[in-house]
Amino acid sequence: MVTNNSDDYDANATHRRSVRDAVNCQEPWSYVPDILPIIWKIVYWTTFLLTWAVIPLLKSYANAGDFTVRGKLKSAFIENLIWYGSYLVIFGALLIYVIVSPKLNIDAAQLQVIGITASNTWGLLLLVLLLGYGLVEVPRKYWAESSKSYLLNHTYFQVAKLSTEKSEADEELEDILEDIRKASDVIRYDHPLRKHVNTIIEKCPDAFQDSLSKHLDDFQEYDDRRAIQMPSEKDLVKLHQKVIAAILSQRRTETQWNLMVEKACKLEDIQQNEICASREFHHSLQPQYTGWATHICTPKVEWYWKIVVEPVCLKVLAVVLVIFSFMVIWSEVTFFSKDPVLSLFAVFINIAKQNYHYIYIELACCIIITYLCVCSYYTVFKIRIFNFYYLAPHHQTDENSLLFCGMMLCRLTPPLCLNFLGLIHLDGHVTGENNMIETSYTSIMGRHLDVLPLLENGFYIYYPITILLLCIATFFNLGGRCLSCLGFQQFVGEGDMTTDYVSEGRELIKRERRKQRRSLDGELRRKNFQEKYQQKADNYTRRPRAPGSDSDTSRGSVGSFSNKAKYSRMPKCDDHVELLRQDEPIDFNEDTVAEFTDELSGYSSGGGKNERSNGVGRYSHKSKPRGIFDDI
Repeated sequence: MVTNNSDDYDANATHRRSVRDAVNCQEPWSYVPDILPIIWKIVYWTTFLLTWAVIPLLKSYANAGDFTVRGKLKSAFIENLIWYGSYLVIFGALLIYVIVSPKLNIDAAQLQVIGITASNTWGLLLLVLLLGYGLVEVPRKYWAESSKSYLLNHTYFQVAKLSTEKSEADEELEDILEDIRKASDVIRYDHPLRKHVNTIIEKCPDAFQDSLSKHLDDFQEYDDRRAIQMPSEKDLVKLHQKVIAAILSQRRTETQWNLMVEKACKLEDIQQNEICASREFHHSLQPQYTGWATHICTPKVEWYWKIVVEPVCLKVLAVVLVIFSFMVIWSEVTFFSKDPVLSLFAVFINIAKQNYHYIYIELACCIIITYLCVCSYYTVFKIRIFNFYYLAPHHQTDENSLLFCGMMLCRLTPPLCLNFLGLIHLDGHVTGENNMIETSYTSIMGRHLDVLPLLENGFYIYYPITILLLCIATFFNLGGRCLSCLGFQQFVGEGDMTTDYVSEGRELIKRERRKQRRSLDGELRRKNFQEKYQQKADNYTRRPRAPGSDSDTSRGSVGSFSNKAKYSRMPKCDDHVELLRQDEPIDFNEDTVAEFTDELSGYSSGGGKNERSNGVGRYSHKSKPRGIFDDI
């Protein structure tokens, strides 16, 4: 009995102390009274509807290949019935658990809490996976970027992978265009499905559309084509969906290829300039600097920045991020400890709370939650699920991936905020403090643990351990090594597959460099060629004329009725100059020279003799007969 009285006394004392602290607390300048719960309800239920109802429908609508709005909506609803069915199964299981539980009473408020419970539990499970990868990968990314040799090998690896993907995208697009050509040949203008074929053709490249328009014949009857299988509307819908995906894939791989080649060339320039004794940066290609960058980025400044300063800054940033990641992992593992308080973030907030440093509390909270968002969202931006979900840079992401990313961000935001409040010990449902004054957010969102004791007693015990295990697995790249063993191309350091891909990527970059040099040299020669003969032509036109020249007689005879004879023509020898000025100069590159020498060597070794005697050789039409009757 005494024990119970002492416990009641301690609880009452704690409650009086918390109330006294609340009364004596200085009101901050940004305090908003009695409106935050309403704002949180609006924000939460808006994102709830977006992530579970609206965005999935929009994603299916964007993927649908139907030709009408009604057809797209119908396909979207049918596709989402599978997902909605799984959601209903999970919700029904939770509802049965709540009904069977004798301590709970079912009403409208409890059903609302069950919905919040299902959403936040799924979000917390997803947050564990994303944080476990991002807390390790974000610091390692900046540390790897400080080593240009490692980054160059990784770029070679990506170039080799992208080359294969680019070839597959081109081949797939060619196959689909061939199917469209067959459908266009079968379905003519008198057919009711021709408008759907025209819609598909509009999505195709311009060159393919021009090739189709040249072979159309509006005046021919096609009744004899009944033997050919006529595609149905469903077949055209599938073909429409395929061509949209194939064109997006081909355009994305083409853009990524150009960007990856440019990145590899820049890294090769940096590697070559590391041993430069003059300490001036030399570009293999013309740098693309505009505006004020042309005055600041001098060769010496660029050399010191890219060779000396930038690697050091990246390493310092990586070390700082490693410290932040260690603090997050430690706080995640120990935030359930209330006495003593082991969470580092909770310790920082308690120190500021005792001294009423509200600005420091706001600044610390912003920094902590910003780093949590960066680590979790970095995984969302980097993850790739085949070609179903992939965020490509430079506006090459399709609608499906953008909507999927928005759906993921909506699902992660509420559990991320709850996790943050648990780390700083401001969620009484996690810490177990009954007399704690709740925040506006936890008063609405933190009630899920009260409904399901299973989550309160089990989930939050194994949750931090899972974060630690995932961080260890990410540090040793266990996932990449497992995928590499299964045959997927992964950059795992010194593996045989990695070495082969790096060598292949290096050769591909050499080939692209040769193409760029040939293109630049050809443009330069063409420009010099045109300037040279343009100057010669201008000098000739400015040369004085004799009084009895053709131009004067023609001008005198014709008068003002003819403008063609106003300027004299060049002599006959200058007609060749006119033709040469319009022609493109011959580009004798190493490929054409090698091909020419190979053919000459084959010709001189005896192959040319046989070809000449048979009259089918490449150079047989250029050789003259030695005598008059040799051809008889």
